[in-house]
Amino acid sequence: MRIDRQQAFTGMTAADIPATSLREYLSNNIDGFEGPLEISRFKGGQSNPTYRLGTPRRHYVLRRKPFGKLLPSAHAIEREYRITDALSLAGFPVARPLHLCTDDSVIGAAFYLMEHVDGRVFWEPWAPGISPPERSAVFKSMNRTLARLHGFDFAAAGLSDFGKPQGYVARQIRRWSEQYKASETERIADMDRLIAWLPDAAPPDSGAAVVHGDFRLDNCIIHPAEPRVSAVLDWELATIGDPIADFTYHLMPWFMPVSETGAGVGSLVGHAEDPGIPGLESYIEDYCAQTGRSALPSLNTYMAYNFFRIAAILQGILGRVRDGTAASAEAATMARQVRPLAETAWHFARKAGG
Repeated sequence: MRIDRQQAFTGMTAADIPATSLREYLSNNIDGFEGPLEISRFKGGQSNPTYRLGTPRRHYVLRRKPFGKLLPSAHAIEREYRITDALSLAGFPVARPLHLCTDDSVIGAAFYLMEHVDGRVFWEPWAPGISPPERSAVFKSMNRTLARLHGFDFAAAGLSDFGKPQGYVARQIRRWSEQYKASETERIADMDRLIAWLPDAAPPDSGAAVVHGDFRLDNCIIHPAEPRVSAVLDWELATIGDPIADFTYHLMPWFMPVSETGAGVGSLVGHAEDPGIPGLESYIEDYCAQTGRSALPSLNTYMAYNFFRIAAILQGILGRVRDGTAASAEAATMARQVRPLAETAWHFARKAGG
């Protein structure tokens, strides 16, 4: 029976970080911080564990690296801190970062502290429980928020060294192929086919922009009373890269295989005709209008790449289950999506000539 993602991933659970040493550290490093300190962990999220810190005066959010052995270059909270700091200064909707701690001895892993942003998180991509006009406005806000990100002047913000835009998709294919192999727990023929086909099929660069890398509805906080994005979360995969690769990742829910367990990235399959959900073509047209593009080139190739990439990301979670470092109890269930994601990626690859 399919679980209710909204119920499963909303709310808090017990914390697993030391309150005493954290309270002492924050008292010495955060202006105005005063205990007592209450800590709880957000149930949702599979990568960098995230916590709500409560004090009598205000709330904070803490995001840390997982404990234990990690894949190379993964869980780079230092990069999250840097990009959100730059975007916050530019007025982009993020939770303003407050402090970065790279001393593992404080809580057992590096972490950063950010402001707490009030609002709503929809774990299902069709935004259940709101009216069709509000749902339509939420989708429009998401689309325009991503278009705004892709228009952000990263060079003026001092982020020219935050990534190498040239050959972004080709490098991503190489990176996730390597990380998939490092985490592999069973042979999946479609993943092997994609690893062989994608390097020569990578589309040319469509430009250079800050790319979020995991932009979707459940990584956005929606304003408590208005249908707009108040903050974009989870910047772990952000870099300078190809904006079309980033936008086509955002389109995956229209094609995402449905998980009977409710785990993994949500799917719009079966809900794409719900009132207020924009049609895929009109959603693409809106993004193109916002970014001055006439169309999206190589759509099938980009979709094959993105489904391959998320399959590799989820395989990494399964690898951490194997190694005992996964961030949530749902991680093993989420990883069951790897095979259907690989099948979907190969479907698009075949449409692109693979």
